Amino acid sequence: MIRNILIGLLLALAALAGVLIVNTVNYGAEPVGGRVTLPEPPAISAERGAQNLARAIQFRTITLANGDPRPGQDGEWLAMHAWLEEAYPAAHAAMTKEIVPGTLTLLYTWQGSDTSLKPLLLMAHQDVVPVNIGTESDWDGEPFAGEIIDGYIYGRGAIDDKGSLIGLMEAAEALAVSGFKPQRTVLFMFGHDEEVAGTGAESGVALLKSRGIEPEMALDEGFMVLNPSPLTGKPTGFIGIAEKGYVTLDIVANAAGGHSSTPPRNSATVSLSRAVIALDENQMPSDLSKPPASDMFKAAGKDMPFLQRMAFANLWLFKGVIDSQLAEIPAGNAMIRTTTAPTMLEGSAKQNVLAQRATATVNFRIHPNDTVDSVVDHVKDVTKDIEGIEVVTDQEGIAGTGASNVSPTDNRAYAVLASVAEATFPGAPVAPGLVLGATDARYAEAITGNVYRFAPSVLTPDELTGFHGTNERTSVENMGRLARGYAQVILAMDTPE
Repeated sequence: MIRNILIGLLLALAALAGVLIVNTVNYGAEPVGGRVTLPEPPAISAERGAQNLARAIQFRTITLANGDPRPGQDGEWLAMHAWLEEAYPAAHAAMTKEIVPGTLTLLYTWQGSDTSLKPLLLMAHQDVVPVNIGTESDWDGEPFAGEIIDGYIYGRGAIDDKGSLIGLMEAAEALAVSGFKPQRTVLFMFGHDEEVAGTGAESGVALLKSRGIEPEMALDEGFMVLNPSPLTGKPTGFIGIAEKGYVTLDIVANAAGGHSSTPPRNSATVSLSRAVIALDENQMPSDLSKPPASDMFKAAGKDMPFLQRMAFANLWLFKGVIDSQLAEIPAGNAMIRTTTAPTMLEGSAKQNVLAQRATATVNFRIHPNDTVDSVVDHVKDVTKDIEGIEVVTDQEGIAGTGASNVSPTDNRAYAVLASVAEATFPGAPVAPGLVLGATDARYAEAITGNVYRFAPSVLTPDELTGFHGTNERTSVENMGRLARGYAQVILAMDTPE
């Protein structure tokens, strides 16, 4: 009897080992999405692109608050518009240019010969964030001088997002000079206030919708080839197929207040602290089985170490382990769940007075698995047993929007982008991903179900620290990659599937 039981256990263990190994070997063996043969782009000059990016950086198109640029403060945008016409004469001769009414957002239309083909929408934005006061001297190149130092263009907007804008215009100029005439209409939309509200892109999309325009694909900023990827330690191309939403809530604790010399055990501040800790210790659930996370891990699987690959290939057994490990990495945690971030605290106005009302402002970045309502329900459930806690959802300043839809990976649009990403860094796998911040692309969902976020460039984790930070820069080589990649997107999408 015992012998039979032991034999049975050994057979079961052997079967389990076989399943684990087979799943591991097959995991990531095939790329996510299809691929296409890319057409050869026209002649591209990385140096020309770098010089033009350097000039674009010199226009201080800085947005500071909702509504920027304010009336009378639009000179830098208008000057940049005029310069674009001078710098890209062939592109401007081939396209019609509009200013979206009520905005400074640019909309170009390169009319195609086949009106039965849905157009291609390519997006970027003109505005940049300010440089933190007092940090200007920390830069290796002045933030708005557009200096080129040791093969890098320095300045605010080099990555976010004038690099993409100039890359698109370099591609359009090179194609126009080469004599290219599109079958599929190509639209370029350059928002003017993405960093504060995105009202320009929102208005631009509304204008296209009013004209009955439904693009085959919308492409905006968001991801690139990251070298190396923190997921595998090797270069990986990421294509954003969704982006997170957000909601900000006030967690309020009310109590009697009084003098600090005789504090109660459950003051408003103590109750509020308990609520904040409870939210931190009870994070919203993750789900590794759905896109984008499932496809991202699968696409990167072939470059994972064997044990890591085995864990992702067998989530039914290792989900808890993976979840706990990713939760310890801020970027990894943000990829798999809605994040909870207490950002502002307010209490008593004087050091020896107990607060009658203490408030924590908590920002949530919403994963596609969740909604604004599910976040509010989660917060109320976690804090419901803490005395005096109120979750405020309807006062001024409380705003939110859900996560974007998840765009498909089984269409020609994704296949083209994946092929361009592979060409950007040959040998690197390409994975769909979730963009953690907000982009103008979210508005394009109103007119197309195929919305992607990718710029054909290569950045290191160190270079990414310049994003909204000090020493924002991109390489001269990247300007060649951007122009070539965007030209290939246009050419590859110029025929029906």
